[in-house]
Parts: sequence; structure tokens; C-alpha cells
Amino acid sequence: MQNSKVARVGASIVKHLCTRNCTSLCGVGYIRSARYHYKQPLFQHHSFTKLYKGAMIEKHNFLSTMTTNNTTKERSEQEQAISVTFIDKDGEEKLIKVPVGMSMLEAAHENDIELEGACEGSIACSTCHVIVMDVEQYNKLEDPTDEENDMLDLAFGLTETSRLGCQVIAKPELDGIRLAIPAATRNFAVDGYVPKPH
Repeated sequence: MQNSKVARVGASIVKHLCTRNCTSLCGVGYIRSARYHYKQPLFQHHSFTKLYKGAMIEKHNFLSTMTTNNTTKERSEQEQAISVTFIDKDGEEKLIKVPVGMSMLEAAHENDIELEGACEGSIACSTCHVIVMDVEQYNKLEDPTDEENDMLDLAFGLTETSRLGCQVIAKPELDGIRLAIPAATRNFAVDGYVPKPH
């Protein structure tokens, strides 16, 4: 009888000690123990780690996207310029890069090439007359308008591949085009006038 009572007391003490000393999780989300009370939510550290990792991943993705965009932009800019060779009246060649969409007259002026262009590209003269050296490249050009043909009829040294430089517009398929500048020009309005670059 006495042994039974001692056993019950002993069991009660063990149960009490286990309850006090063993760490348990509380339903409201904090750790409770006999010595410490942590009111910090259990998930905070885990969530912070996830948030930090997520931020690092986002940062990595952002930097990767920026690098890719910059590389694509640079590549695009390089692809949007074509190589054009001008051959002057003395036979000297000058290779330049011309942005897609720019006329050969504008390109010549920007690169100090002596291509006259007295009417400044308004198809009112023949002084920006150029000769396309390659027939295949010539066939890639848009057909000349009636206004251009009228001016070409006045050009000095007209050939079958003659065009007005102001009407030859750079496009990707013209990459590598070679243009010869005739030895002389005809300008009935202001003969010998060389306009300043635009």
C-alpha cells in the first residue's frame, strides 16, 4: 500500500518534471520552456531565409537580364550598320559604316567624302550621282522614281547602274556595297557648289 502511494507520487513528480523541462510548441507560434520564453514566431527565421534567398535570386535574375539586354542592344546596334565603300575620282577607296535608314549622301557628308548634293537630297539635281559597282547590289535597290530618272538624265558619266546618292538608303541586304563617285558633276543651278555637311 505504501509502495503504491510512493509509486504514484514518483510518477507525478516525473510527469511534472517532464512537463516543466521539456520544450514544447505552443499553438500561438512561440517556443516555451522552463527557463526561456521566446515570443519570436517559429517561422520567422525560416521565412527570412527564404526571403533573403528570394531577394538574391531576384537580384541575380535582374543583373542577368540587364547583361543580356545590354549585349542584345550592342549586337543590334552593330547589325543595324552596314559597310559601304566609296571610291573617289582618283580611285582611292574609303570604307565606312552607315546606319540602316541613312542615305548614302548623308553618310558621305558625315564622313567627309566629297559627294556634292547641291539640292540637299530634294531630287532637284544630279550632283550626288554615284555608280553602284556590283550589278547584284544594284538589283537590291528600290526602283528609281520618275523624278530620280529625270535628274539622272542630266548626270555626268551616266551608266546602267547609276543612282542618286540621296535615294540609296542603307538596308541590311546592301552590306558591302561599293559606290564610285564620278570624276565630274553637272549642276546647272550652282556649278561647283559643295554644301556643308548636315
